[in-house]
Amino acid sequence: MSLAAPGAPTRDGPLRRLSDLFMRRPRLFLALLLTPPLLWLGVAYLGSLAALLAQSFFSIDEFSGLIVREFTLKTYGELLQPANFDIIVRTVVMAALVTLFGGVIAFPIAYFAARYARGRVKALFYLLIMLPLWSSYLVRVYAWKLILAKEGVITYIADHTGTRGLLDAWLSLPVVGGPSLSISYTGTFLVFLYLWLPFMILPIQASLERVPRSLIEAAGDLGADARKTFSTVIFPLALPGIVAGSIFTFALTLGDYITPQIVGSSTLFLGQAVYTQQGVAGNIPLAAAFSVVPIVIMGIYLTVAKRMGAFDAL
Repeated sequence: MSLAAPGAPTRDGPLRRLSDLFMRRPRLFLALLLTPPLLWLGVAYLGSLAALLAQSFFSIDEFSGLIVREFTLKTYGELLQPANFDIIVRTVVMAALVTLFGGVIAFPIAYFAARYARGRVKALFYLLIMLPLWSSYLVRVYAWKLILAKEGVITYIADHTGTRGLLDAWLSLPVVGGPSLSISYTGTFLVFLYLWLPFMILPIQASLERVPRSLIEAAGDLGADARKTFSTVIFPLALPGIVAGSIFTFALTLGDYITPQIVGSSTLFLGQAVYTQQGVAGNIPLAAAFSVVPIVIMGIYLTVAKRMGAFDAL
């Protein structure tokens, strides 16, 4: 005989049974939660990458300008032509330089924040690092365009400090120069360095925060000087943060289109090459092949970093 009062709500409804099912089978519940985002990721992201890869194996008919949808490596062969290969080398060198100098500049800043900054000083540090990211990307690039222009602040300082001759001599170098800093490899490098430096500082700072102070003190007690302590204790433990920051700076520089378009010289970078081939020349297969290049480069970089054990502490 049931003791439930007449008209009392039943506890064995469909929602209760469904809840019991999920409690007994948590993997089913997890699968239902993850299926929509994974489905979207597979269709929108992986699907677009698959379509991009497929397009790169097509070619353009030189007579009609139409896409020949037949498997061929001809388009990838075009990447080895001097003009196209120079674009790849130029972009990779720029990304490597931005990453290298970004690490050199970011490490002491991150080390100060991790070891010495406390309270309001640390809050001010985070504010100063994050503040540029709160403004528009385009605003920051155009601001640097004005700073680097012939009528900008840098030229004004050079004129009033007697260093205008050095600036002009630097700009006359074909590898780094141009008509002005705002249209040169040097200007492009400076803007890239400014844009991506926070993405290098913050991972290194977080990694240095996890280095126990006792290990540094123990190294000193065992007779290690500052250089030895850095090379054997601080740097190896901070390596995951350095690698994480380098991934950001290197990858973002590889694929950037706006900065070289606004500040760069007349030569192209990978992002501009993709736009030119797809939007101007209408050579979608070659644009897709150019787009695959940074993906392959980053895949190789991540594989090498993982085998070196750089991700073990992440």
